[in-house]
Amino acid sequence: MPYNTVLFDLDGTLTDPFEGITRSIQHALEKMGSEVPDANALRWCIGPPLWESFAVLLGTEERSELDRAVAFYRERYTVTGLFENTLISGIDTLLEGLAADGRQLFVATSKPHAYAGKIVDHFGLGGYFKKVYGSELDGTRSAKAELIAYLMREEGIGAETCAMIGDRKHDLIGARANRVDSVGVLWGYGSREELEGEGPVAIVADAPELGRVLGV
Repeated sequence: MPYNTVLFDLDGTLTDPFEGITRSIQHALEKMGSEVPDANALRWCIGPPLWESFAVLLGTEERSELDRAVAFYRERYTVTGLFENTLISGIDTLLEGLAADGRQLFVATSKPHAYAGKIVDHFGLGGYFKKVYGSELDGTRSAKAELIAYLMREEGIGAETCAMIGDRKHDLIGARANRVDSVGVLWGYGSREELEGEGPVAIVADAPELGRVLGV
Protein backbone atom coordinates (compact mmCIF):
# COMPACT_ATOMS: atom_id res chain seq x y z
CA MET A 1 0.00 0.00 0.00
CA PRO A 2 1.65 3.24 -1.13
CA TYR A 3 1.25 5.40 1.96
CA ASN A 4 3.25 8.62 1.63
CA THR A 5 3.53 8.98 5.41
CA VAL A 6 4.22 6.18 7.87
CA LEU A 7 4.02 6.57 11.65
CA PHE A 8 5.86 4.05 13.83
CA ASP A 9 5.29 3.22 17.46
CA LEU A 10 8.58 2.80 19.35
CA ASP A 11 8.35 0.26 22.22
CA GLY A 12 7.65 -3.20 20.84
CA THR A 13 7.60 -1.98 17.24
CA LEU A 14 11.02 -0.48 16.48
CA THR A 15 12.77 -1.81 19.61
CA ASP A 16 12.23 -4.39 22.34
CA PRO A 17 12.40 -2.49 25.65
CA PHE A 18 11.42 -5.40 27.90
CA GLU A 19 14.37 -5.35 30.30
CA GLY A 20 14.54 -1.59 30.79
CA ILE A 21 10.82 -1.04 31.29
CA THR A 22 10.10 -4.01 33.53
CA ARG A 23 13.11 -3.41 35.77
CA SER A 24 12.19 0.25 36.11
CA ILE A 25 8.59 -0.62 37.01
CA GLN A 26 9.87 -3.09 39.62
CA HIS A 27 12.11 -0.35 41.02
CA ALA A 28 9.15 2.02 41.29
CA LEU A 29 6.88 -0.54 42.94
CA GLU A 30 9.57 -1.38 45.50
CA LYS A 31 10.00 2.32 46.30
CA MET A 32 6.22 2.64 46.66
CA GLY A 33 6.19 -0.25 49.15
CA SER A 34 4.01 -2.28 46.85
CA GLU A 35 4.15 -5.92 45.77
CA VAL A 36 6.78 -6.40 43.04
CA PRO A 37 5.69 -8.90 40.35
CA ASP A 38 8.03 -11.01 38.25
CA ALA A 39 9.22 -9.24 35.09
CA ASN A 40 7.18 -11.52 32.81
CA ALA A 41 4.03 -10.59 34.73
CA LEU A 42 4.66 -6.97 33.66
CA ARG A 43 4.76 -7.57 29.91
CA TRP A 44 1.30 -6.01 29.52
CA CYS A 45 2.72 -2.71 30.79
CA ILE A 46 4.75 -2.23 27.61
CA GLY A 47 2.73 0.03 25.33
CA PRO A 48 0.10 1.79 27.46
CA PRO A 49 0.83 5.13 29.14
CA LEU A 50 2.69 4.66 32.45
CA TRP A 51 -0.06 6.31 34.50
CA GLU A 52 -2.56 3.70 33.25
CA SER A 53 -0.25 0.81 34.13
CA PHE A 54 0.53 2.12 37.62
CA ALA A 55 -3.18 2.73 38.27
CA VAL A 56 -3.70 -1.03 37.82
CA LEU A 57 -0.53 -2.11 39.62
CA LEU A 58 -1.16 0.13 42.62
CA GLY A 59 -4.95 -0.13 42.62
CA THR A 60 -5.46 3.62 42.76
CA GLU A 61 -6.56 6.52 40.55
CA GLU A 62 -5.03 9.08 42.94
CA ARG A 63 -2.97 11.31 40.65
CA SER A 64 -0.42 12.25 43.31
CA GLU A 65 0.33 8.57 43.99
CA LEU A 66 0.60 7.79 40.28
CA ASP A 67 2.91 10.77 39.81
CA ARG A 68 5.14 9.45 42.62
CA ALA A 69 5.32 6.04 40.97
CA VAL A 70 6.19 7.55 37.58
CA ALA A 71 8.90 9.66 39.24
CA PHE A 72 10.42 6.55 40.84
CA TYR A 73 10.22 4.74 37.50
CA ARG A 74 12.10 7.55 35.78
CA GLU A 75 14.66 7.63 38.58
CA ARG A 76 16.00 4.34 37.19
CA TYR A 77 14.81 4.50 33.59
CA THR A 78 16.50 7.78 32.65
CA VAL A 79 19.88 6.55 33.88
CA THR A 80 19.90 2.85 33.03
CA GLY A 81 16.63 1.53 31.63
CA LEU A 82 16.59 3.77 28.57
CA PHE A 83 19.28 1.72 26.87
CA GLU A 84 18.30 -1.75 28.18
CA ASN A 85 16.76 -2.19 24.79
CA THR A 86 17.35 -4.09 21.54
CA LEU A 87 16.56 -3.23 17.92
CA ILE A 88 13.92 -5.38 16.22
CA SER A 89 15.47 -7.58 13.53
CA GLY A 90 15.19 -6.08 10.05
CA ILE A 91 13.79 -2.70 11.14
CA ASP A 92 16.85 -0.72 10.03
CA THR A 93 16.69 -2.28 6.55
CA LEU A 94 12.95 -1.55 6.32
CA LEU A 95 13.40 2.09 7.34
CA GLU A 96 16.24 2.50 4.86
CA GLY A 97 14.03 1.16 2.08
CA LEU A 98 11.09 3.38 3.00
CA ALA A 99 13.29 6.47 3.20
CA ALA A 100 14.92 5.66 -0.15
CA ASP A 101 11.43 5.37 -1.64
CA GLY A 102 10.68 8.91 -0.53
CA ARG A 103 8.28 8.07 2.29
CA GLN A 104 7.87 10.57 5.13
CA LEU A 105 8.54 8.75 8.41
CA PHE A 106 7.70 9.72 11.99
CA VAL A 107 7.88 8.09 15.40
CA ALA A 108 4.61 8.36 17.33
CA THR A 109 5.06 7.01 20.87
CA SER A 110 3.41 7.37 24.26
CA LYS A 111 6.93 7.59 25.71
CA PRO A 112 8.12 11.16 26.41
CA HIS A 113 9.77 12.54 23.28
CA ALA A 114 12.80 13.54 25.39
CA TYR A 115 13.52 9.84 25.95
CA ALA A 116 12.26 8.52 22.62
CA GLY A 117 14.61 10.71 20.63
CA LYS A 118 17.60 9.43 22.58
CA ILE A 119 16.62 5.81 21.93
CA VAL A 120 16.09 6.41 18.21
CA ASP A 121 19.49 8.10 17.96
CA HIS A 122 21.14 5.38 20.09
CA PHE A 123 20.21 2.81 17.45
CA GLY A 124 21.28 5.03 14.57
CA LEU A 125 17.75 5.48 13.25
CA GLY A 126 17.43 9.25 13.62
CA GLY A 127 18.30 9.95 10.00
CA TYR A 128 15.28 8.03 8.73
CA PHE A 129 12.68 10.03 10.65
CA LYS A 130 11.52 13.56 9.95
CA LYS A 131 10.65 13.95 13.64
CA VAL A 132 10.05 11.95 16.81
CA TYR A 133 6.68 12.71 18.42
CA GLY A 134 5.99 11.61 21.98
CA SER A 135 4.22 12.67 25.13
CA GLU A 136 5.26 15.43 27.50
CA LEU A 137 6.80 14.50 30.84
CA ASP A 138 3.52 15.26 32.64
CA GLY A 139 1.66 12.72 30.48
CA THR A 140 0.15 15.20 28.03
CA ARG A 141 -0.47 13.47 24.67
CA SER A 142 0.35 10.02 26.06
CA ALA A 143 -2.95 8.78 24.58
CA LYS A 144 -2.30 7.68 20.99
CA ALA A 145 -5.43 9.27 19.53
CA GLU A 146 -4.42 12.67 20.91
CA LEU A 147 -0.78 12.22 19.88
CA ILE A 148 -1.58 11.22 16.29
CA ALA A 149 -4.06 14.09 15.93
CA TYR A 150 -1.40 16.52 17.16
CA LEU A 151 1.24 15.08 14.81
CA MET A 152 -1.09 15.33 11.81
CA ARG A 153 -1.98 18.94 12.61
CA GLU A 154 1.64 19.95 13.13
CA GLU A 155 2.81 18.31 9.91
CA GLY A 156 -0.24 19.02 7.74
CA ILE A 157 -0.78 15.33 7.01
CA GLY A 158 -3.99 13.99 5.51
CA ALA A 159 -5.43 10.74 6.87
CA GLU A 160 -5.82 9.20 3.42
CA THR A 161 -2.05 9.23 2.78
CA CYS A 162 -0.99 7.96 6.21
CA ALA A 163 -0.52 4.64 8.04
CA MET A 164 0.24 3.84 11.70
CA ILE A 165 2.40 0.83 12.57
CA GLY A 166 2.18 -0.61 16.09
CA ASP A 167 2.17 -3.70 18.29
CA ARG A 168 -0.64 -2.85 20.74
CA LYS A 169 -4.32 -2.01 20.45
CA HIS A 170 -3.60 1.52 21.67
CA ASP A 171 -1.72 2.23 18.42
CA LEU A 172 -4.56 0.94 16.28
CA ILE A 173 -7.28 2.66 18.31
CA GLY A 174 -5.39 5.94 18.00
CA ALA A 175 -5.11 5.49 14.24
CA ARG A 176 -8.80 4.70 13.82
CA ALA A 177 -9.80 7.74 15.89
CA ASN A 178 -8.01 9.84 13.28
CA ARG A 179 -9.31 7.84 10.27
CA VAL A 180 -5.79 6.57 9.60
CA ASP A 181 -5.12 3.02 8.36
CA SER A 182 -3.12 0.83 10.72
CA VAL A 183 -0.88 -2.24 10.50
CA GLY A 184 -0.39 -4.50 13.52
CA VAL A 185 2.95 -6.21 14.14
CA LEU A 186 3.23 -9.53 15.96
CA TRP A 187 6.81 -9.22 17.23
CA GLY A 188 5.83 -6.86 20.03
CA TYR A 189 3.56 -7.12 23.07
CA GLY A 190 0.07 -7.42 21.66
CA SER A 191 -1.49 -10.76 20.67
CA ARG A 192 -3.02 -11.43 17.26
CA GLU A 193 -6.44 -11.41 18.95
CA GLU A 194 -5.78 -7.98 20.48
CA LEU A 195 -4.73 -6.55 17.13
CA GLU A 196 -7.48 -8.20 15.07
CA GLY A 197 -10.04 -6.68 17.41
CA GLU A 198 -9.11 -3.18 16.22
CA GLY A 199 -9.50 -3.76 12.47
CA PRO A 200 -6.03 -3.08 11.02
CA VAL A 201 -5.57 -3.32 7.24
CA ALA A 202 -2.95 -6.02 7.87
CA ILE A 203 -1.16 -7.94 10.62
CA VAL A 204 2.45 -8.90 9.92
CA ALA A 205 4.93 -11.32 11.48
CA ASP A 206 8.26 -9.69 10.60
CA ALA A 207 9.87 -6.59 9.10
CA PRO A 208 10.17 -7.96 5.54
CA GLU A 209 6.42 -8.74 5.54
CA LEU A 210 5.72 -5.21 6.75
CA GLY A 211 7.84 -3.91 3.88
CA ARG A 212 5.72 -5.87 1.41
CA VAL A 213 2.52 -4.48 2.90
CA LEU A 214 3.92 -0.94 2.64
CA GLY A 215 5.12 -1.54 -0.92
CA VAL A 216 8.93 -1.50 -0.58
